Amino acid sequence: MSVLVAGTDTPAGQAAYQYGIEEARRRGEDLVVFLMEGEHSPSPDLGEVSESIEHPDDRTHSPSGDLIDRAERDDISAVVIGVRHRTAVAKLFLGSSAQQIILEANKPVICIKS
Repeated sequence: MSVLVAGTDTPAGQAAYQYGIEEARRRGEDLVVFLMEGEHSPSPDLGEVSESIEHPDDRTHSPSGDLIDRAERDDISAVVIGVRHRTAVAKLFLGSSAQQIILEANKPVICIKS
């Protein structure tokens, strides 16, 4: 089994990554970083946690949908995402990837604030 982390170059994304390492360590599982945007460098805090990197399909325009599809596989036990405060109006006009993941994923979703 593995813990799936939504990887982004934001403070919330970095907080989710650090929490994902701890959650994988606590569960005795591997860590899968689903790189939704930006670059990724493995943390020196990984220790004994095995990490793999995956990317959204280049043919789709929905990294969130690809993350949800990846979470559906049997090898994922939980999804960790970073969240930030947004007003209701901003969510209405811009949408929210975090909201889509929370509502559509069939695995436990752990939300981390930076």
